[in-house]
Amino acid sequence: MKFVSYWHDTAPAFATAVQGPVEGNYDVAVVGAGFTGLAAARQLAMAGAKVVVLEAERVGFGASGRNGGHLNNGLAHSYLGAKAELGKERAIALYHALDDSIDTIEALIAQEGIDCNFRRSGKLKLASKPKHLEAITRNFEALHAECDPDTALLSADDLKSEVGSPFFGAMLSKKSAMMHMGRYVVGLAEAATRHGAAIFERTPVTEHKEINGVHTLQTPRGTVTARNVIMATGAYTPNNFNWFRRRIIAVGSFLIATRPLTDSEVQMVMPGNRTCVNTMNIGNYWRLAPDNRLIFGGRARFSATSDQRSDEKSGAILRESMERIFPQLKGIDIDYCWGGLVDMTADRYPRAGFHDGLWYAMGYSGHGAQLSTHLGMIIADAILGRADRNPMRDYPWPAVPGHFGKPWFLPLVGQYYKMLDRFQ
Repeated sequence: MKFVSYWHDTAPAFATAVQGPVEGNYDVAVVGAGFTGLAAARQLAMAGAKVVVLEAERVGFGASGRNGGHLNNGLAHSYLGAKAELGKERAIALYHALDDSIDTIEALIAQEGIDCNFRRSGKLKLASKPKHLEAITRNFEALHAECDPDTALLSADDLKSEVGSPFFGAMLSKKSAMMHMGRYVVGLAEAATRHGAAIFERTPVTEHKEINGVHTLQTPRGTVTARNVIMATGAYTPNNFNWFRRRIIAVGSFLIATRPLTDSEVQMVMPGNRTCVNTMNIGNYWRLAPDNRLIFGGRARFSATSDQRSDEKSGAILRESMERIFPQLKGIDIDYCWGGLVDMTADRYPRAGFHDGLWYAMGYSGHGAQLSTHLGMIIADAILGRADRNPMRDYPWPAVPGHFGKPWFLPLVGQYYKMLDRFQ
């Protein structure tokens, strides 16, 4: 078993990072080379801006290369809950932004010729308990009428041809998709460099200051200046950007990937070949990889640590959950086990905008794979003076009380959600 992301291990290397010293003056400096930062850099460079991308590790190192490979439209919340919290207009705008984000990715892949196994698969939100189906049904009725007619409510019988495990029903979101995340992020980085962006890997930003509208970013390899800075660091935001760290809760998310399944095993487990998520608070999500491995993930443990020891513990929990859902896979070889940090906000809504001289897009709360490319481009357009399409424009983002970067409260949150799953 390899303790490395399947997406990283099966993607080509990014070959066009700048190797020389970090220096020069730029129109825009982007901190972070994941989907958000690279999409913003590409958009800016295509418009003629001089752009530098500073990445502490390597392209796609963080959440962009450590996720489950889902491009799911829809919200982290129920649509009814989002309407109550955000208001109908903003809830619909955010929902449509998630729809648009998949269209954006599909168009970008076609424009840049990125080979990343993109496919419109549809997503199943699977009811784990009868009362969960009641909630799904209420949400579906409002959502289908007001926001997304490309949805369907499936019965338990309908699901027999979709997934090889009993559930009480599901909502199908037909616009959802999947792709190979590692190949996409490398292709996106190559596209950004083709259009003129300079990407530096293994170049953490160790100091930042702004004087009279000019930003200075210091790294171990040198210093750059820029008129604009985009923070695209999510859960990997460094300590010297404390305003964001007080608002981002870094939560571990963990995954395993089986050996490639045979055709008969695919028919037993995932005949519908969609992305799937269940309705438990400590839930799981899964899909088939391009080579027919089952990629199975979830929170597993409420931890802000992702290293081999932590990932191995979480992998064992995920195997138990996978075998409980799919007993036909009991004892199957697990070829990959990995984890990463998800950038959660307290209310699980993303944030994007401008604060104290810095542009930002982050806080995707588990929906960044699909939304980050789109929001990165939206922030780039705002810098370029184009129409502001930000669905979370001017939405408050208070600091999490008592949170200064390390989420000490995660074990308590985990116990709370375990209790909810037991009794709800």
